[in-house]
Amino acid sequence: MMHLTDITGKPLGLGSGAYSEDKQSIPQEKTLSTSLNNSPVVSASAPPRVRRRNRMITSCLECRRRKLKCDKSHPCTNCVKAARDCLFLAPALDSASQLKLTEIKEKMGSLERVLEQDVAKKNARAGISKDGLIKDVEGEEIDFAPEPDDEKYLETTPLALSDAAYDDDADDDLNDLGFMMGKLRLTDRVGGFFRPKMAEELTVTLNDQRNDHRSPGEKAESPDPPTPFYPVSMSHAFMGPGPTYIAPSTTFLFSHHSSSASLVDFLPSKNVADRLLDQYWTSVHPIARLVHRPSFSRRYNIFWDDVGLGIEPAGSLQAVVFAAMFSAVVSMSEDGILMEFGVSKRDLVDNFQMGTETALGRANMIRTTKIETLQAFVMYMIPLCRSEVSRSHSALCGTAIRIAECMGLHRDGTEYGLGPVETHVRRMIWYQLCFLDIRTCEAQGPRPGIREEEFDTRMPLNVDDSDLESPDPPTESATRWTDMTLSLIRWECVEMHRVVWVDRPRLDKKKISLTAVLGKVENFRRMMREKYLSLIDDSVPVQREGRLLCEVLTLRMHAMVLHKYHNSVTQTIPDRLRQIIITSGVDSMEAAIELETSPDLRQWAWYTGAHQQYHYGLLLLLEIFAFPMRREADRIWACLDYIFEVPPPLSRDQKGRWILTEIRDKTMAYQSARKLRAPTGLTDRLGQLPPRKSETLLDTRPLVGKTQHLKPSTAEFFQGHEPGDQLYGQKANAKQVQGNAEYRYSQENMSLPTPPVNDDRDIDWVSVLLIRYGHDPVLIIIKYEWDKLFPPQTDAANINLPSRC
Repeated sequence: MMHLTDITGKPLGLGSGAYSEDKQSIPQEKTLSTSLNNSPVVSASAPPRVRRRNRMITSCLECRRRKLKCDKSHPCTNCVKAARDCLFLAPALDSASQLKLTEIKEKMGSLERVLEQDVAKKNARAGISKDGLIKDVEGEEIDFAPEPDDEKYLETTPLALSDAAYDDDADDDLNDLGFMMGKLRLTDRVGGFFRPKMAEELTVTLNDQRNDHRSPGEKAESPDPPTPFYPVSMSHAFMGPGPTYIAPSTTFLFSHHSSSASLVDFLPSKNVADRLLDQYWTSVHPIARLVHRPSFSRRYNIFWDDVGLGIEPAGSLQAVVFAAMFSAVVSMSEDGILMEFGVSKRDLVDNFQMGTETALGRANMIRTTKIETLQAFVMYMIPLCRSEVSRSHSALCGTAIRIAECMGLHRDGTEYGLGPVETHVRRMIWYQLCFLDIRTCEAQGPRPGIREEEFDTRMPLNVDDSDLESPDPPTESATRWTDMTLSLIRWECVEMHRVVWVDRPRLDKKKISLTAVLGKVENFRRMMREKYLSLIDDSVPVQREGRLLCEVLTLRMHAMVLHKYHNSVTQTIPDRLRQIIITSGVDSMEAAIELETSPDLRQWAWYTGAHQQYHYGLLLLLEIFAFPMRREADRIWACLDYIFEVPPPLSRDQKGRWILTEIRDKTMAYQSARKLRAPTGLTDRLGQLPPRKSETLLDTRPLVGKTQHLKPSTAEFFQGHEPGDQLYGQKANAKQVQGNAEYRYSQENMSLPTPPVNDDRDIDWVSVLLIRYGHDPVLIIIKYEWDKLFPPQTDAANINLPSRC
């Protein structure tokens, strides 16, 4: 175990003796203690800070012990007269190191005081959240953990917004679905953020000379800047919906046409209905579970018994049966429907969609209190809310959420004494609504309507449907793959997405550090691997579907957190964070492509658009366009070729320029037609480009006077290591920053040197790093915590391929 010590070998404790009242030792930057003392969370009755003197001890030990005045000579006069050994304490740190060490002690002490006061006030208004973070007066969590140097000045791009605005003369007849670019559909929002200046952003990227890697011959062949492919005045044909788009009827909620419609107008024969129900169990039920199969099968038989007797089934039963058949038809291929039923898929989809909407209207869906009617409504929205989501879908989802809350589905069924089957069904409906909430929010915004603290409905148990009807129904989840496991993977990932949605505005307000949010994500990924990976057998298709789906949904969270930092206009994102974006993006895209193209998973491929819209592909394209020598370049371009369907003869640079130019021009035409409005201050930020290399370098001051009082094994480490030597893979080829007490890593040397695995010497590595690189001990601790979250290759300093000579 590594112990944190100062230069003299003494442990850096968190006790009150580590605090300093010397205001000269506090930098001008607002410290943690200052901000806390000004906050209403900390009361005015806090105990006074303990004064600690920081004067250097210059008298010898014998004179101090005997209370004699020492003349500080070597040896001193008193020791010479008494023939005693004259010993002096080691020299203290130099002024710069002492300044930083005192600041760290002050911050650590302030943090300890805040935590102690918060524990003492646990019943007060400011409490401790379940995550262990302090909350402010409004109840928002505040993370006081120190942040790494390379995060202190990171800012999210101001060009990505949460809210949108439009001119009043916008054309409402125009679809709000955006446009297609290969398999990627882009709307007003990219990755959940409103980008009103996206066309201008892409123009800046294309015109940036640092991104131009073409040969002189290629530059002569292609215009610079590229000629627009789609002028604004052109037809809006490319903005039309895709083949999978299903819009809800415009008269669904506001018309009484359904009261006069007859069930027989839409009902197929019993044989066709049975075939569609089999399709539902095969292709819909495993991936979007919403019913308890034994219970639904009995209700289905009752439906046909009533029809056979000439009795009209109950409105709620009609609605849920038609919704199941509607979902089944959508999940089938065009050729399969034509072969089995002799009609086109569009005609069959329209028939069952109208039948479902009619049945929901007759079941009084808007004011219903029946679980079965709400179940049918949510089942109806499952095939609608996939890759192409309009504002009408978002409005329907909001309606369903409000109805569910009015029916108490946000409270767990056990609170009302309900049976295991009904409790299970209520939980499935609620979490399917949670998924639709996040999906429509990503597509149309502005933020999720369901808040974590406003519901206590538990996750469904990981059990088989048959277990719930046994004489002794289970009360705990099974530790094996069951009927519910795939759906649980989806819903747990979606709830973590909800946490990220809450944390993103807190990142903007600096109420939580970027490392803390990424730590939550990585801990969740680790939990999911430990919980489900051992249950998965890749030879079973549905279990392989679950593993790939878990990868897609968990890796996406890295882009959700880092997206706004990737194209910041003020500070270049550190390589350790950039590498996370690249690695997670490639893995996520490859898993998504496998979900769509794998033959043994084709029965569920119809629903992959609900989980992945390939926006990550645009982020990777921007990265590889600017830095074509990335190690993952081959894998990235394999994904981009699939997503954007680029003509193969073009070179990679030509492909990237062609894709970005077309996206820019289509975006410009779409935003012009939609009459998007942008905040007035955004235009001033468009031309800003962050530097690609940091100018702040390492501290390479001489080691003289720094190592003589370390313990022997640590001091031996420095023998022969002069400035410029390579220490365990970290090359210190940097020059001193004159007149500045802060020394930070450059972008090329971002990672801290770590001890070799086979080095068993008793070396105080924290002192080594503090002396050699001038880093705060707290930041060193952060580095070791970072290494626990991410594998070493994620934090590799060199993320490019070696140059070819």
